[in-house]
Amino acid sequence: MEFAKVTALLKATTLEAAVLTGRLVLYPSGIVPERLAPARPNDGPVPLAGGGGRPVVLLHGFVDNRSVFLLLRRALARHGRHHVVSLDYPPLTADLRTAAEALGRRIEAVLVRTGRTEVDLVGHSLGGLVARYYVQRLGGDARVRTLVTLGTPHAGTSVAAPLADAHPLVRQMRPGSEVLRELAAPAPGCRTRFVSFWSDLDRIMVPVETARLDHPDLRVHNVRVSGIGHLALPVHPTVATGILTALDGDAAEDGGAEGAAEGIAEGTAEGASSVA
Repeated sequence: MEFAKVTALLKATTLEAAVLTGRLVLYPSGIVPERLAPARPNDGPVPLAGGGGRPVVLLHGFVDNRSVFLLLRRALARHGRHHVVSLDYPPLTADLRTAAEALGRRIEAVLVRTGRTEVDLVGHSLGGLVARYYVQRLGGDARVRTLVTLGTPHAGTSVAAPLADAHPLVRQMRPGSEVLRELAAPAPGCRTRFVSFWSDLDRIMVPVETARLDHPDLRVHNVRVSGIGHLALPVHPTVATGILTALDGDAAEDGGAEGAAEGIAEGTAEGASSVA
């Protein structure tokens, strides 16, 4: 392995360890689910700010909780996104489809509360698959304008972990699972825009390219991130900038997917780009 690659891997590993330490400290703060304030008769629609004022819904990954999005929520708020909701799925959830159905109900509640008709959705790891199932298989494309996924095993991950396959959600993230076959099925007319961030040093995605989203019926922009691992994706400031750009990038018409990463990366003719 080249010296530069070894150095990059060591830096990414050190960062992953630091992020993991922070996650363990913050984890208790996210155990209690976030409560949605009830809609009030005098509430009007949210202001037409960045992204059309759409609420942003965040969905965490496997064995995680909403505390993973603390820094991203702050970045979104600074960018004018004042209606940000972090949703959880129960730790005993045994079926990705069940989590997707629950996500749909929560999104409906968010829309009632804010007076909007669409949301933007950000999912980390397994959360991205749950969100994608809702959009593709449960009619969620009528409610989700843009779905951003971070280190999501769109084609399934073969990472080895002791006893991991004992959990049904992990088995659903394996290549060739029934859920992934459903997501690979035709999805004509899907209205949601997809932006998928994948990292070249993500040790949870095996191979790393599995976090790319490639589907002939979906409007997708893949963004390659260099130098960081799986845990750092939801907290890294460069990725946060990319997410903000992606959520505001639907002003373009036919070139909407390519425009999602404009300003943070150099696009290619294949609808993919990279950030360092």
